[in-house]
Amino acid sequence: MTDKDSAMQSHMEEMSRSFADIWQKNTAMMTEMLNQSHEMVTKNMDPLNVGPSFANAAKVMANDPMKLMQANYELWKEHMELMQQAAMALMKMSTDGETGAFDRRFRHEDWISNPIFDYIRKSYLITSRWMVNTMTAIEGLSENDKKKIVFHSQLLADAFAPSNFLLTNPEAIRTMIDTGGQSIMKGLQNLQRDLDPKTSQLTIMMSDPNAFTLGENIATTPGKIIYQNDLVQLIQYEPTTARVHQRPLVIAPPWINKYYILDLQPKNSFIAWAVEQGYTVFVISWVNPDASLGDKTFEDYMQEGILDVLDAVEEATGEREVSMIGYCIGGTLLSATLAYMAATGDDRVKAATFFASQADFSEAGDLKIFTDEAQVNNLERMMDEKGYLDGSSMATTFNMLRANDLIWSFYIDNYLLGKDPLKFDLLYWNADSTRMPRKTHLFYLREMYINNNLSKPGGITLKGVPIDLSRITIPIYLQAAREDHIAPYPSVFKSTSLYSGPVRFMLAGSGHIAGVINPPSAEKYNHWINEEQPKDLEKWLDGAQEFKGSWWTDWNEWLAPLSGKKVTKRIPGSGNLDVIEEAPGSFVSVKS
Repeated sequence: MTDKDSAMQSHMEEMSRSFADIWQKNTAMMTEMLNQSHEMVTKNMDPLNVGPSFANAAKVMANDPMKLMQANYELWKEHMELMQQAAMALMKMSTDGETGAFDRRFRHEDWISNPIFDYIRKSYLITSRWMVNTMTAIEGLSENDKKKIVFHSQLLADAFAPSNFLLTNPEAIRTMIDTGGQSIMKGLQNLQRDLDPKTSQLTIMMSDPNAFTLGENIATTPGKIIYQNDLVQLIQYEPTTARVHQRPLVIAPPWINKYYILDLQPKNSFIAWAVEQGYTVFVISWVNPDASLGDKTFEDYMQEGILDVLDAVEEATGEREVSMIGYCIGGTLLSATLAYMAATGDDRVKAATFFASQADFSEAGDLKIFTDEAQVNNLERMMDEKGYLDGSSMATTFNMLRANDLIWSFYIDNYLLGKDPLKFDLLYWNADSTRMPRKTHLFYLREMYINNNLSKPGGITLKGVPIDLSRITIPIYLQAAREDHIAPYPSVFKSTSLYSGPVRFMLAGSGHIAGVINPPSAEKYNHWINEEQPKDLEKWLDGAQEFKGSWWTDWNEWLAPLSGKKVTKRIPGSGNLDVIEEAPGSFVSVKS
């Protein structure tokens, strides 16, 4: 045996021992996980309340067997045609040209160039398309049942994509061969790292948790914490211009995740950019609640999160009048608060901007699939014990809305290809989830998603005051995004008919995050504006003009004239409120 052969044998033996060790540990973890899963399933067989919808679909399909037979025939015919094409390709008689939209799951060249994988890919696409189309074509179901079975059918189809399995993923096979099996070993180690056998939870690592440190290379815009209560820390940012707009700008981000989505890094920080435009910027940093805050209500979020913050801003700057921004659920809270303020004669907010925020939830998109009464009742039981909803539960729901991008792509990278997690600021933020206090979360789901009461005059009452959004008469800027799965633009557009003052609706490119975080310097994602601002969405779209790049400059041109004259810059701590600590503060650092 040559030295080279001996070294190779030694290497293979070491790999075998390592593989066996990893496999043994993962087997033990999987056994524990299955035991835990059995206990969880015994307690609640259908937490997503999918069963009744599929049972209704089965009844309808049974009443029309010819339609199902026709669908099955079409499936058989397409597979026969595919088999013929595959046979011809193997004999090199012909090759099919690619048609249809690009699918990132099958971007590796072998999915098309290798006849076997080409057949696997096409067979999967035919079958998955058949399954979803068959569910979509069912008639006689309620709208809720229809949406639920179509969504979960697509989710199931995505889960069984051949790209998600080692032996049917050519990229994974090639990587395994090229690395001498090291990629599979690393993938098993990654699985071992991400799987918690005690909770049966697989938390797929999307970003390197050690790549960023708050205040050092993320959330770095200079500022101070100048006020705090049970629910918020208030950040006042250092000015970068000698003179600033008279009216401060107060931002209410969502509390379902952390505020620094608006302050990732200097190149893409909305907060830093707004400061550069001459605004005195304040941002609410919400607490990451624990069991002690489980009884905090939506009213508490209004009082401590916005009304008390406005008092603090006046103390810090001497200015009573402000403009505000609300993002996502922070915008929903802001809508309700503005109506409350209008009803009580509080006119401190002179202009409001909403980023991807809904007030009418009648067309709230796929999230409504997760918010029927049965599922909310399940959530309530889950939260009764701790007093809050775990951040990971909310994150999983959002990820399911884009499963291929936010679940399966990382599953493949981590476990089939054995890659290290990315060092990406947005993914780091996405993984930094927050908890939801029990009472506030249940109120939000039932009053907004299930009953849509915020859009109805007097539909909800806060602090004894019936809420009527039509009492809001201040200028409004509504931002929505074309590909937003969380706050779909048709849903956001409905708010144009709820407020009584002038409303400027703007449609951005991309989705819930990139549609908002799109600095002018990036020169990405165009936006659309219709200066006529008709109240009918189709008319608005038909008459909209497309503009290149970021919408931030349009927003600044709208807000600047509404922000008062220019005054001398304000330094955090120079008013009647002392500095508590440096930004980003301690609240945002609390992990779930």
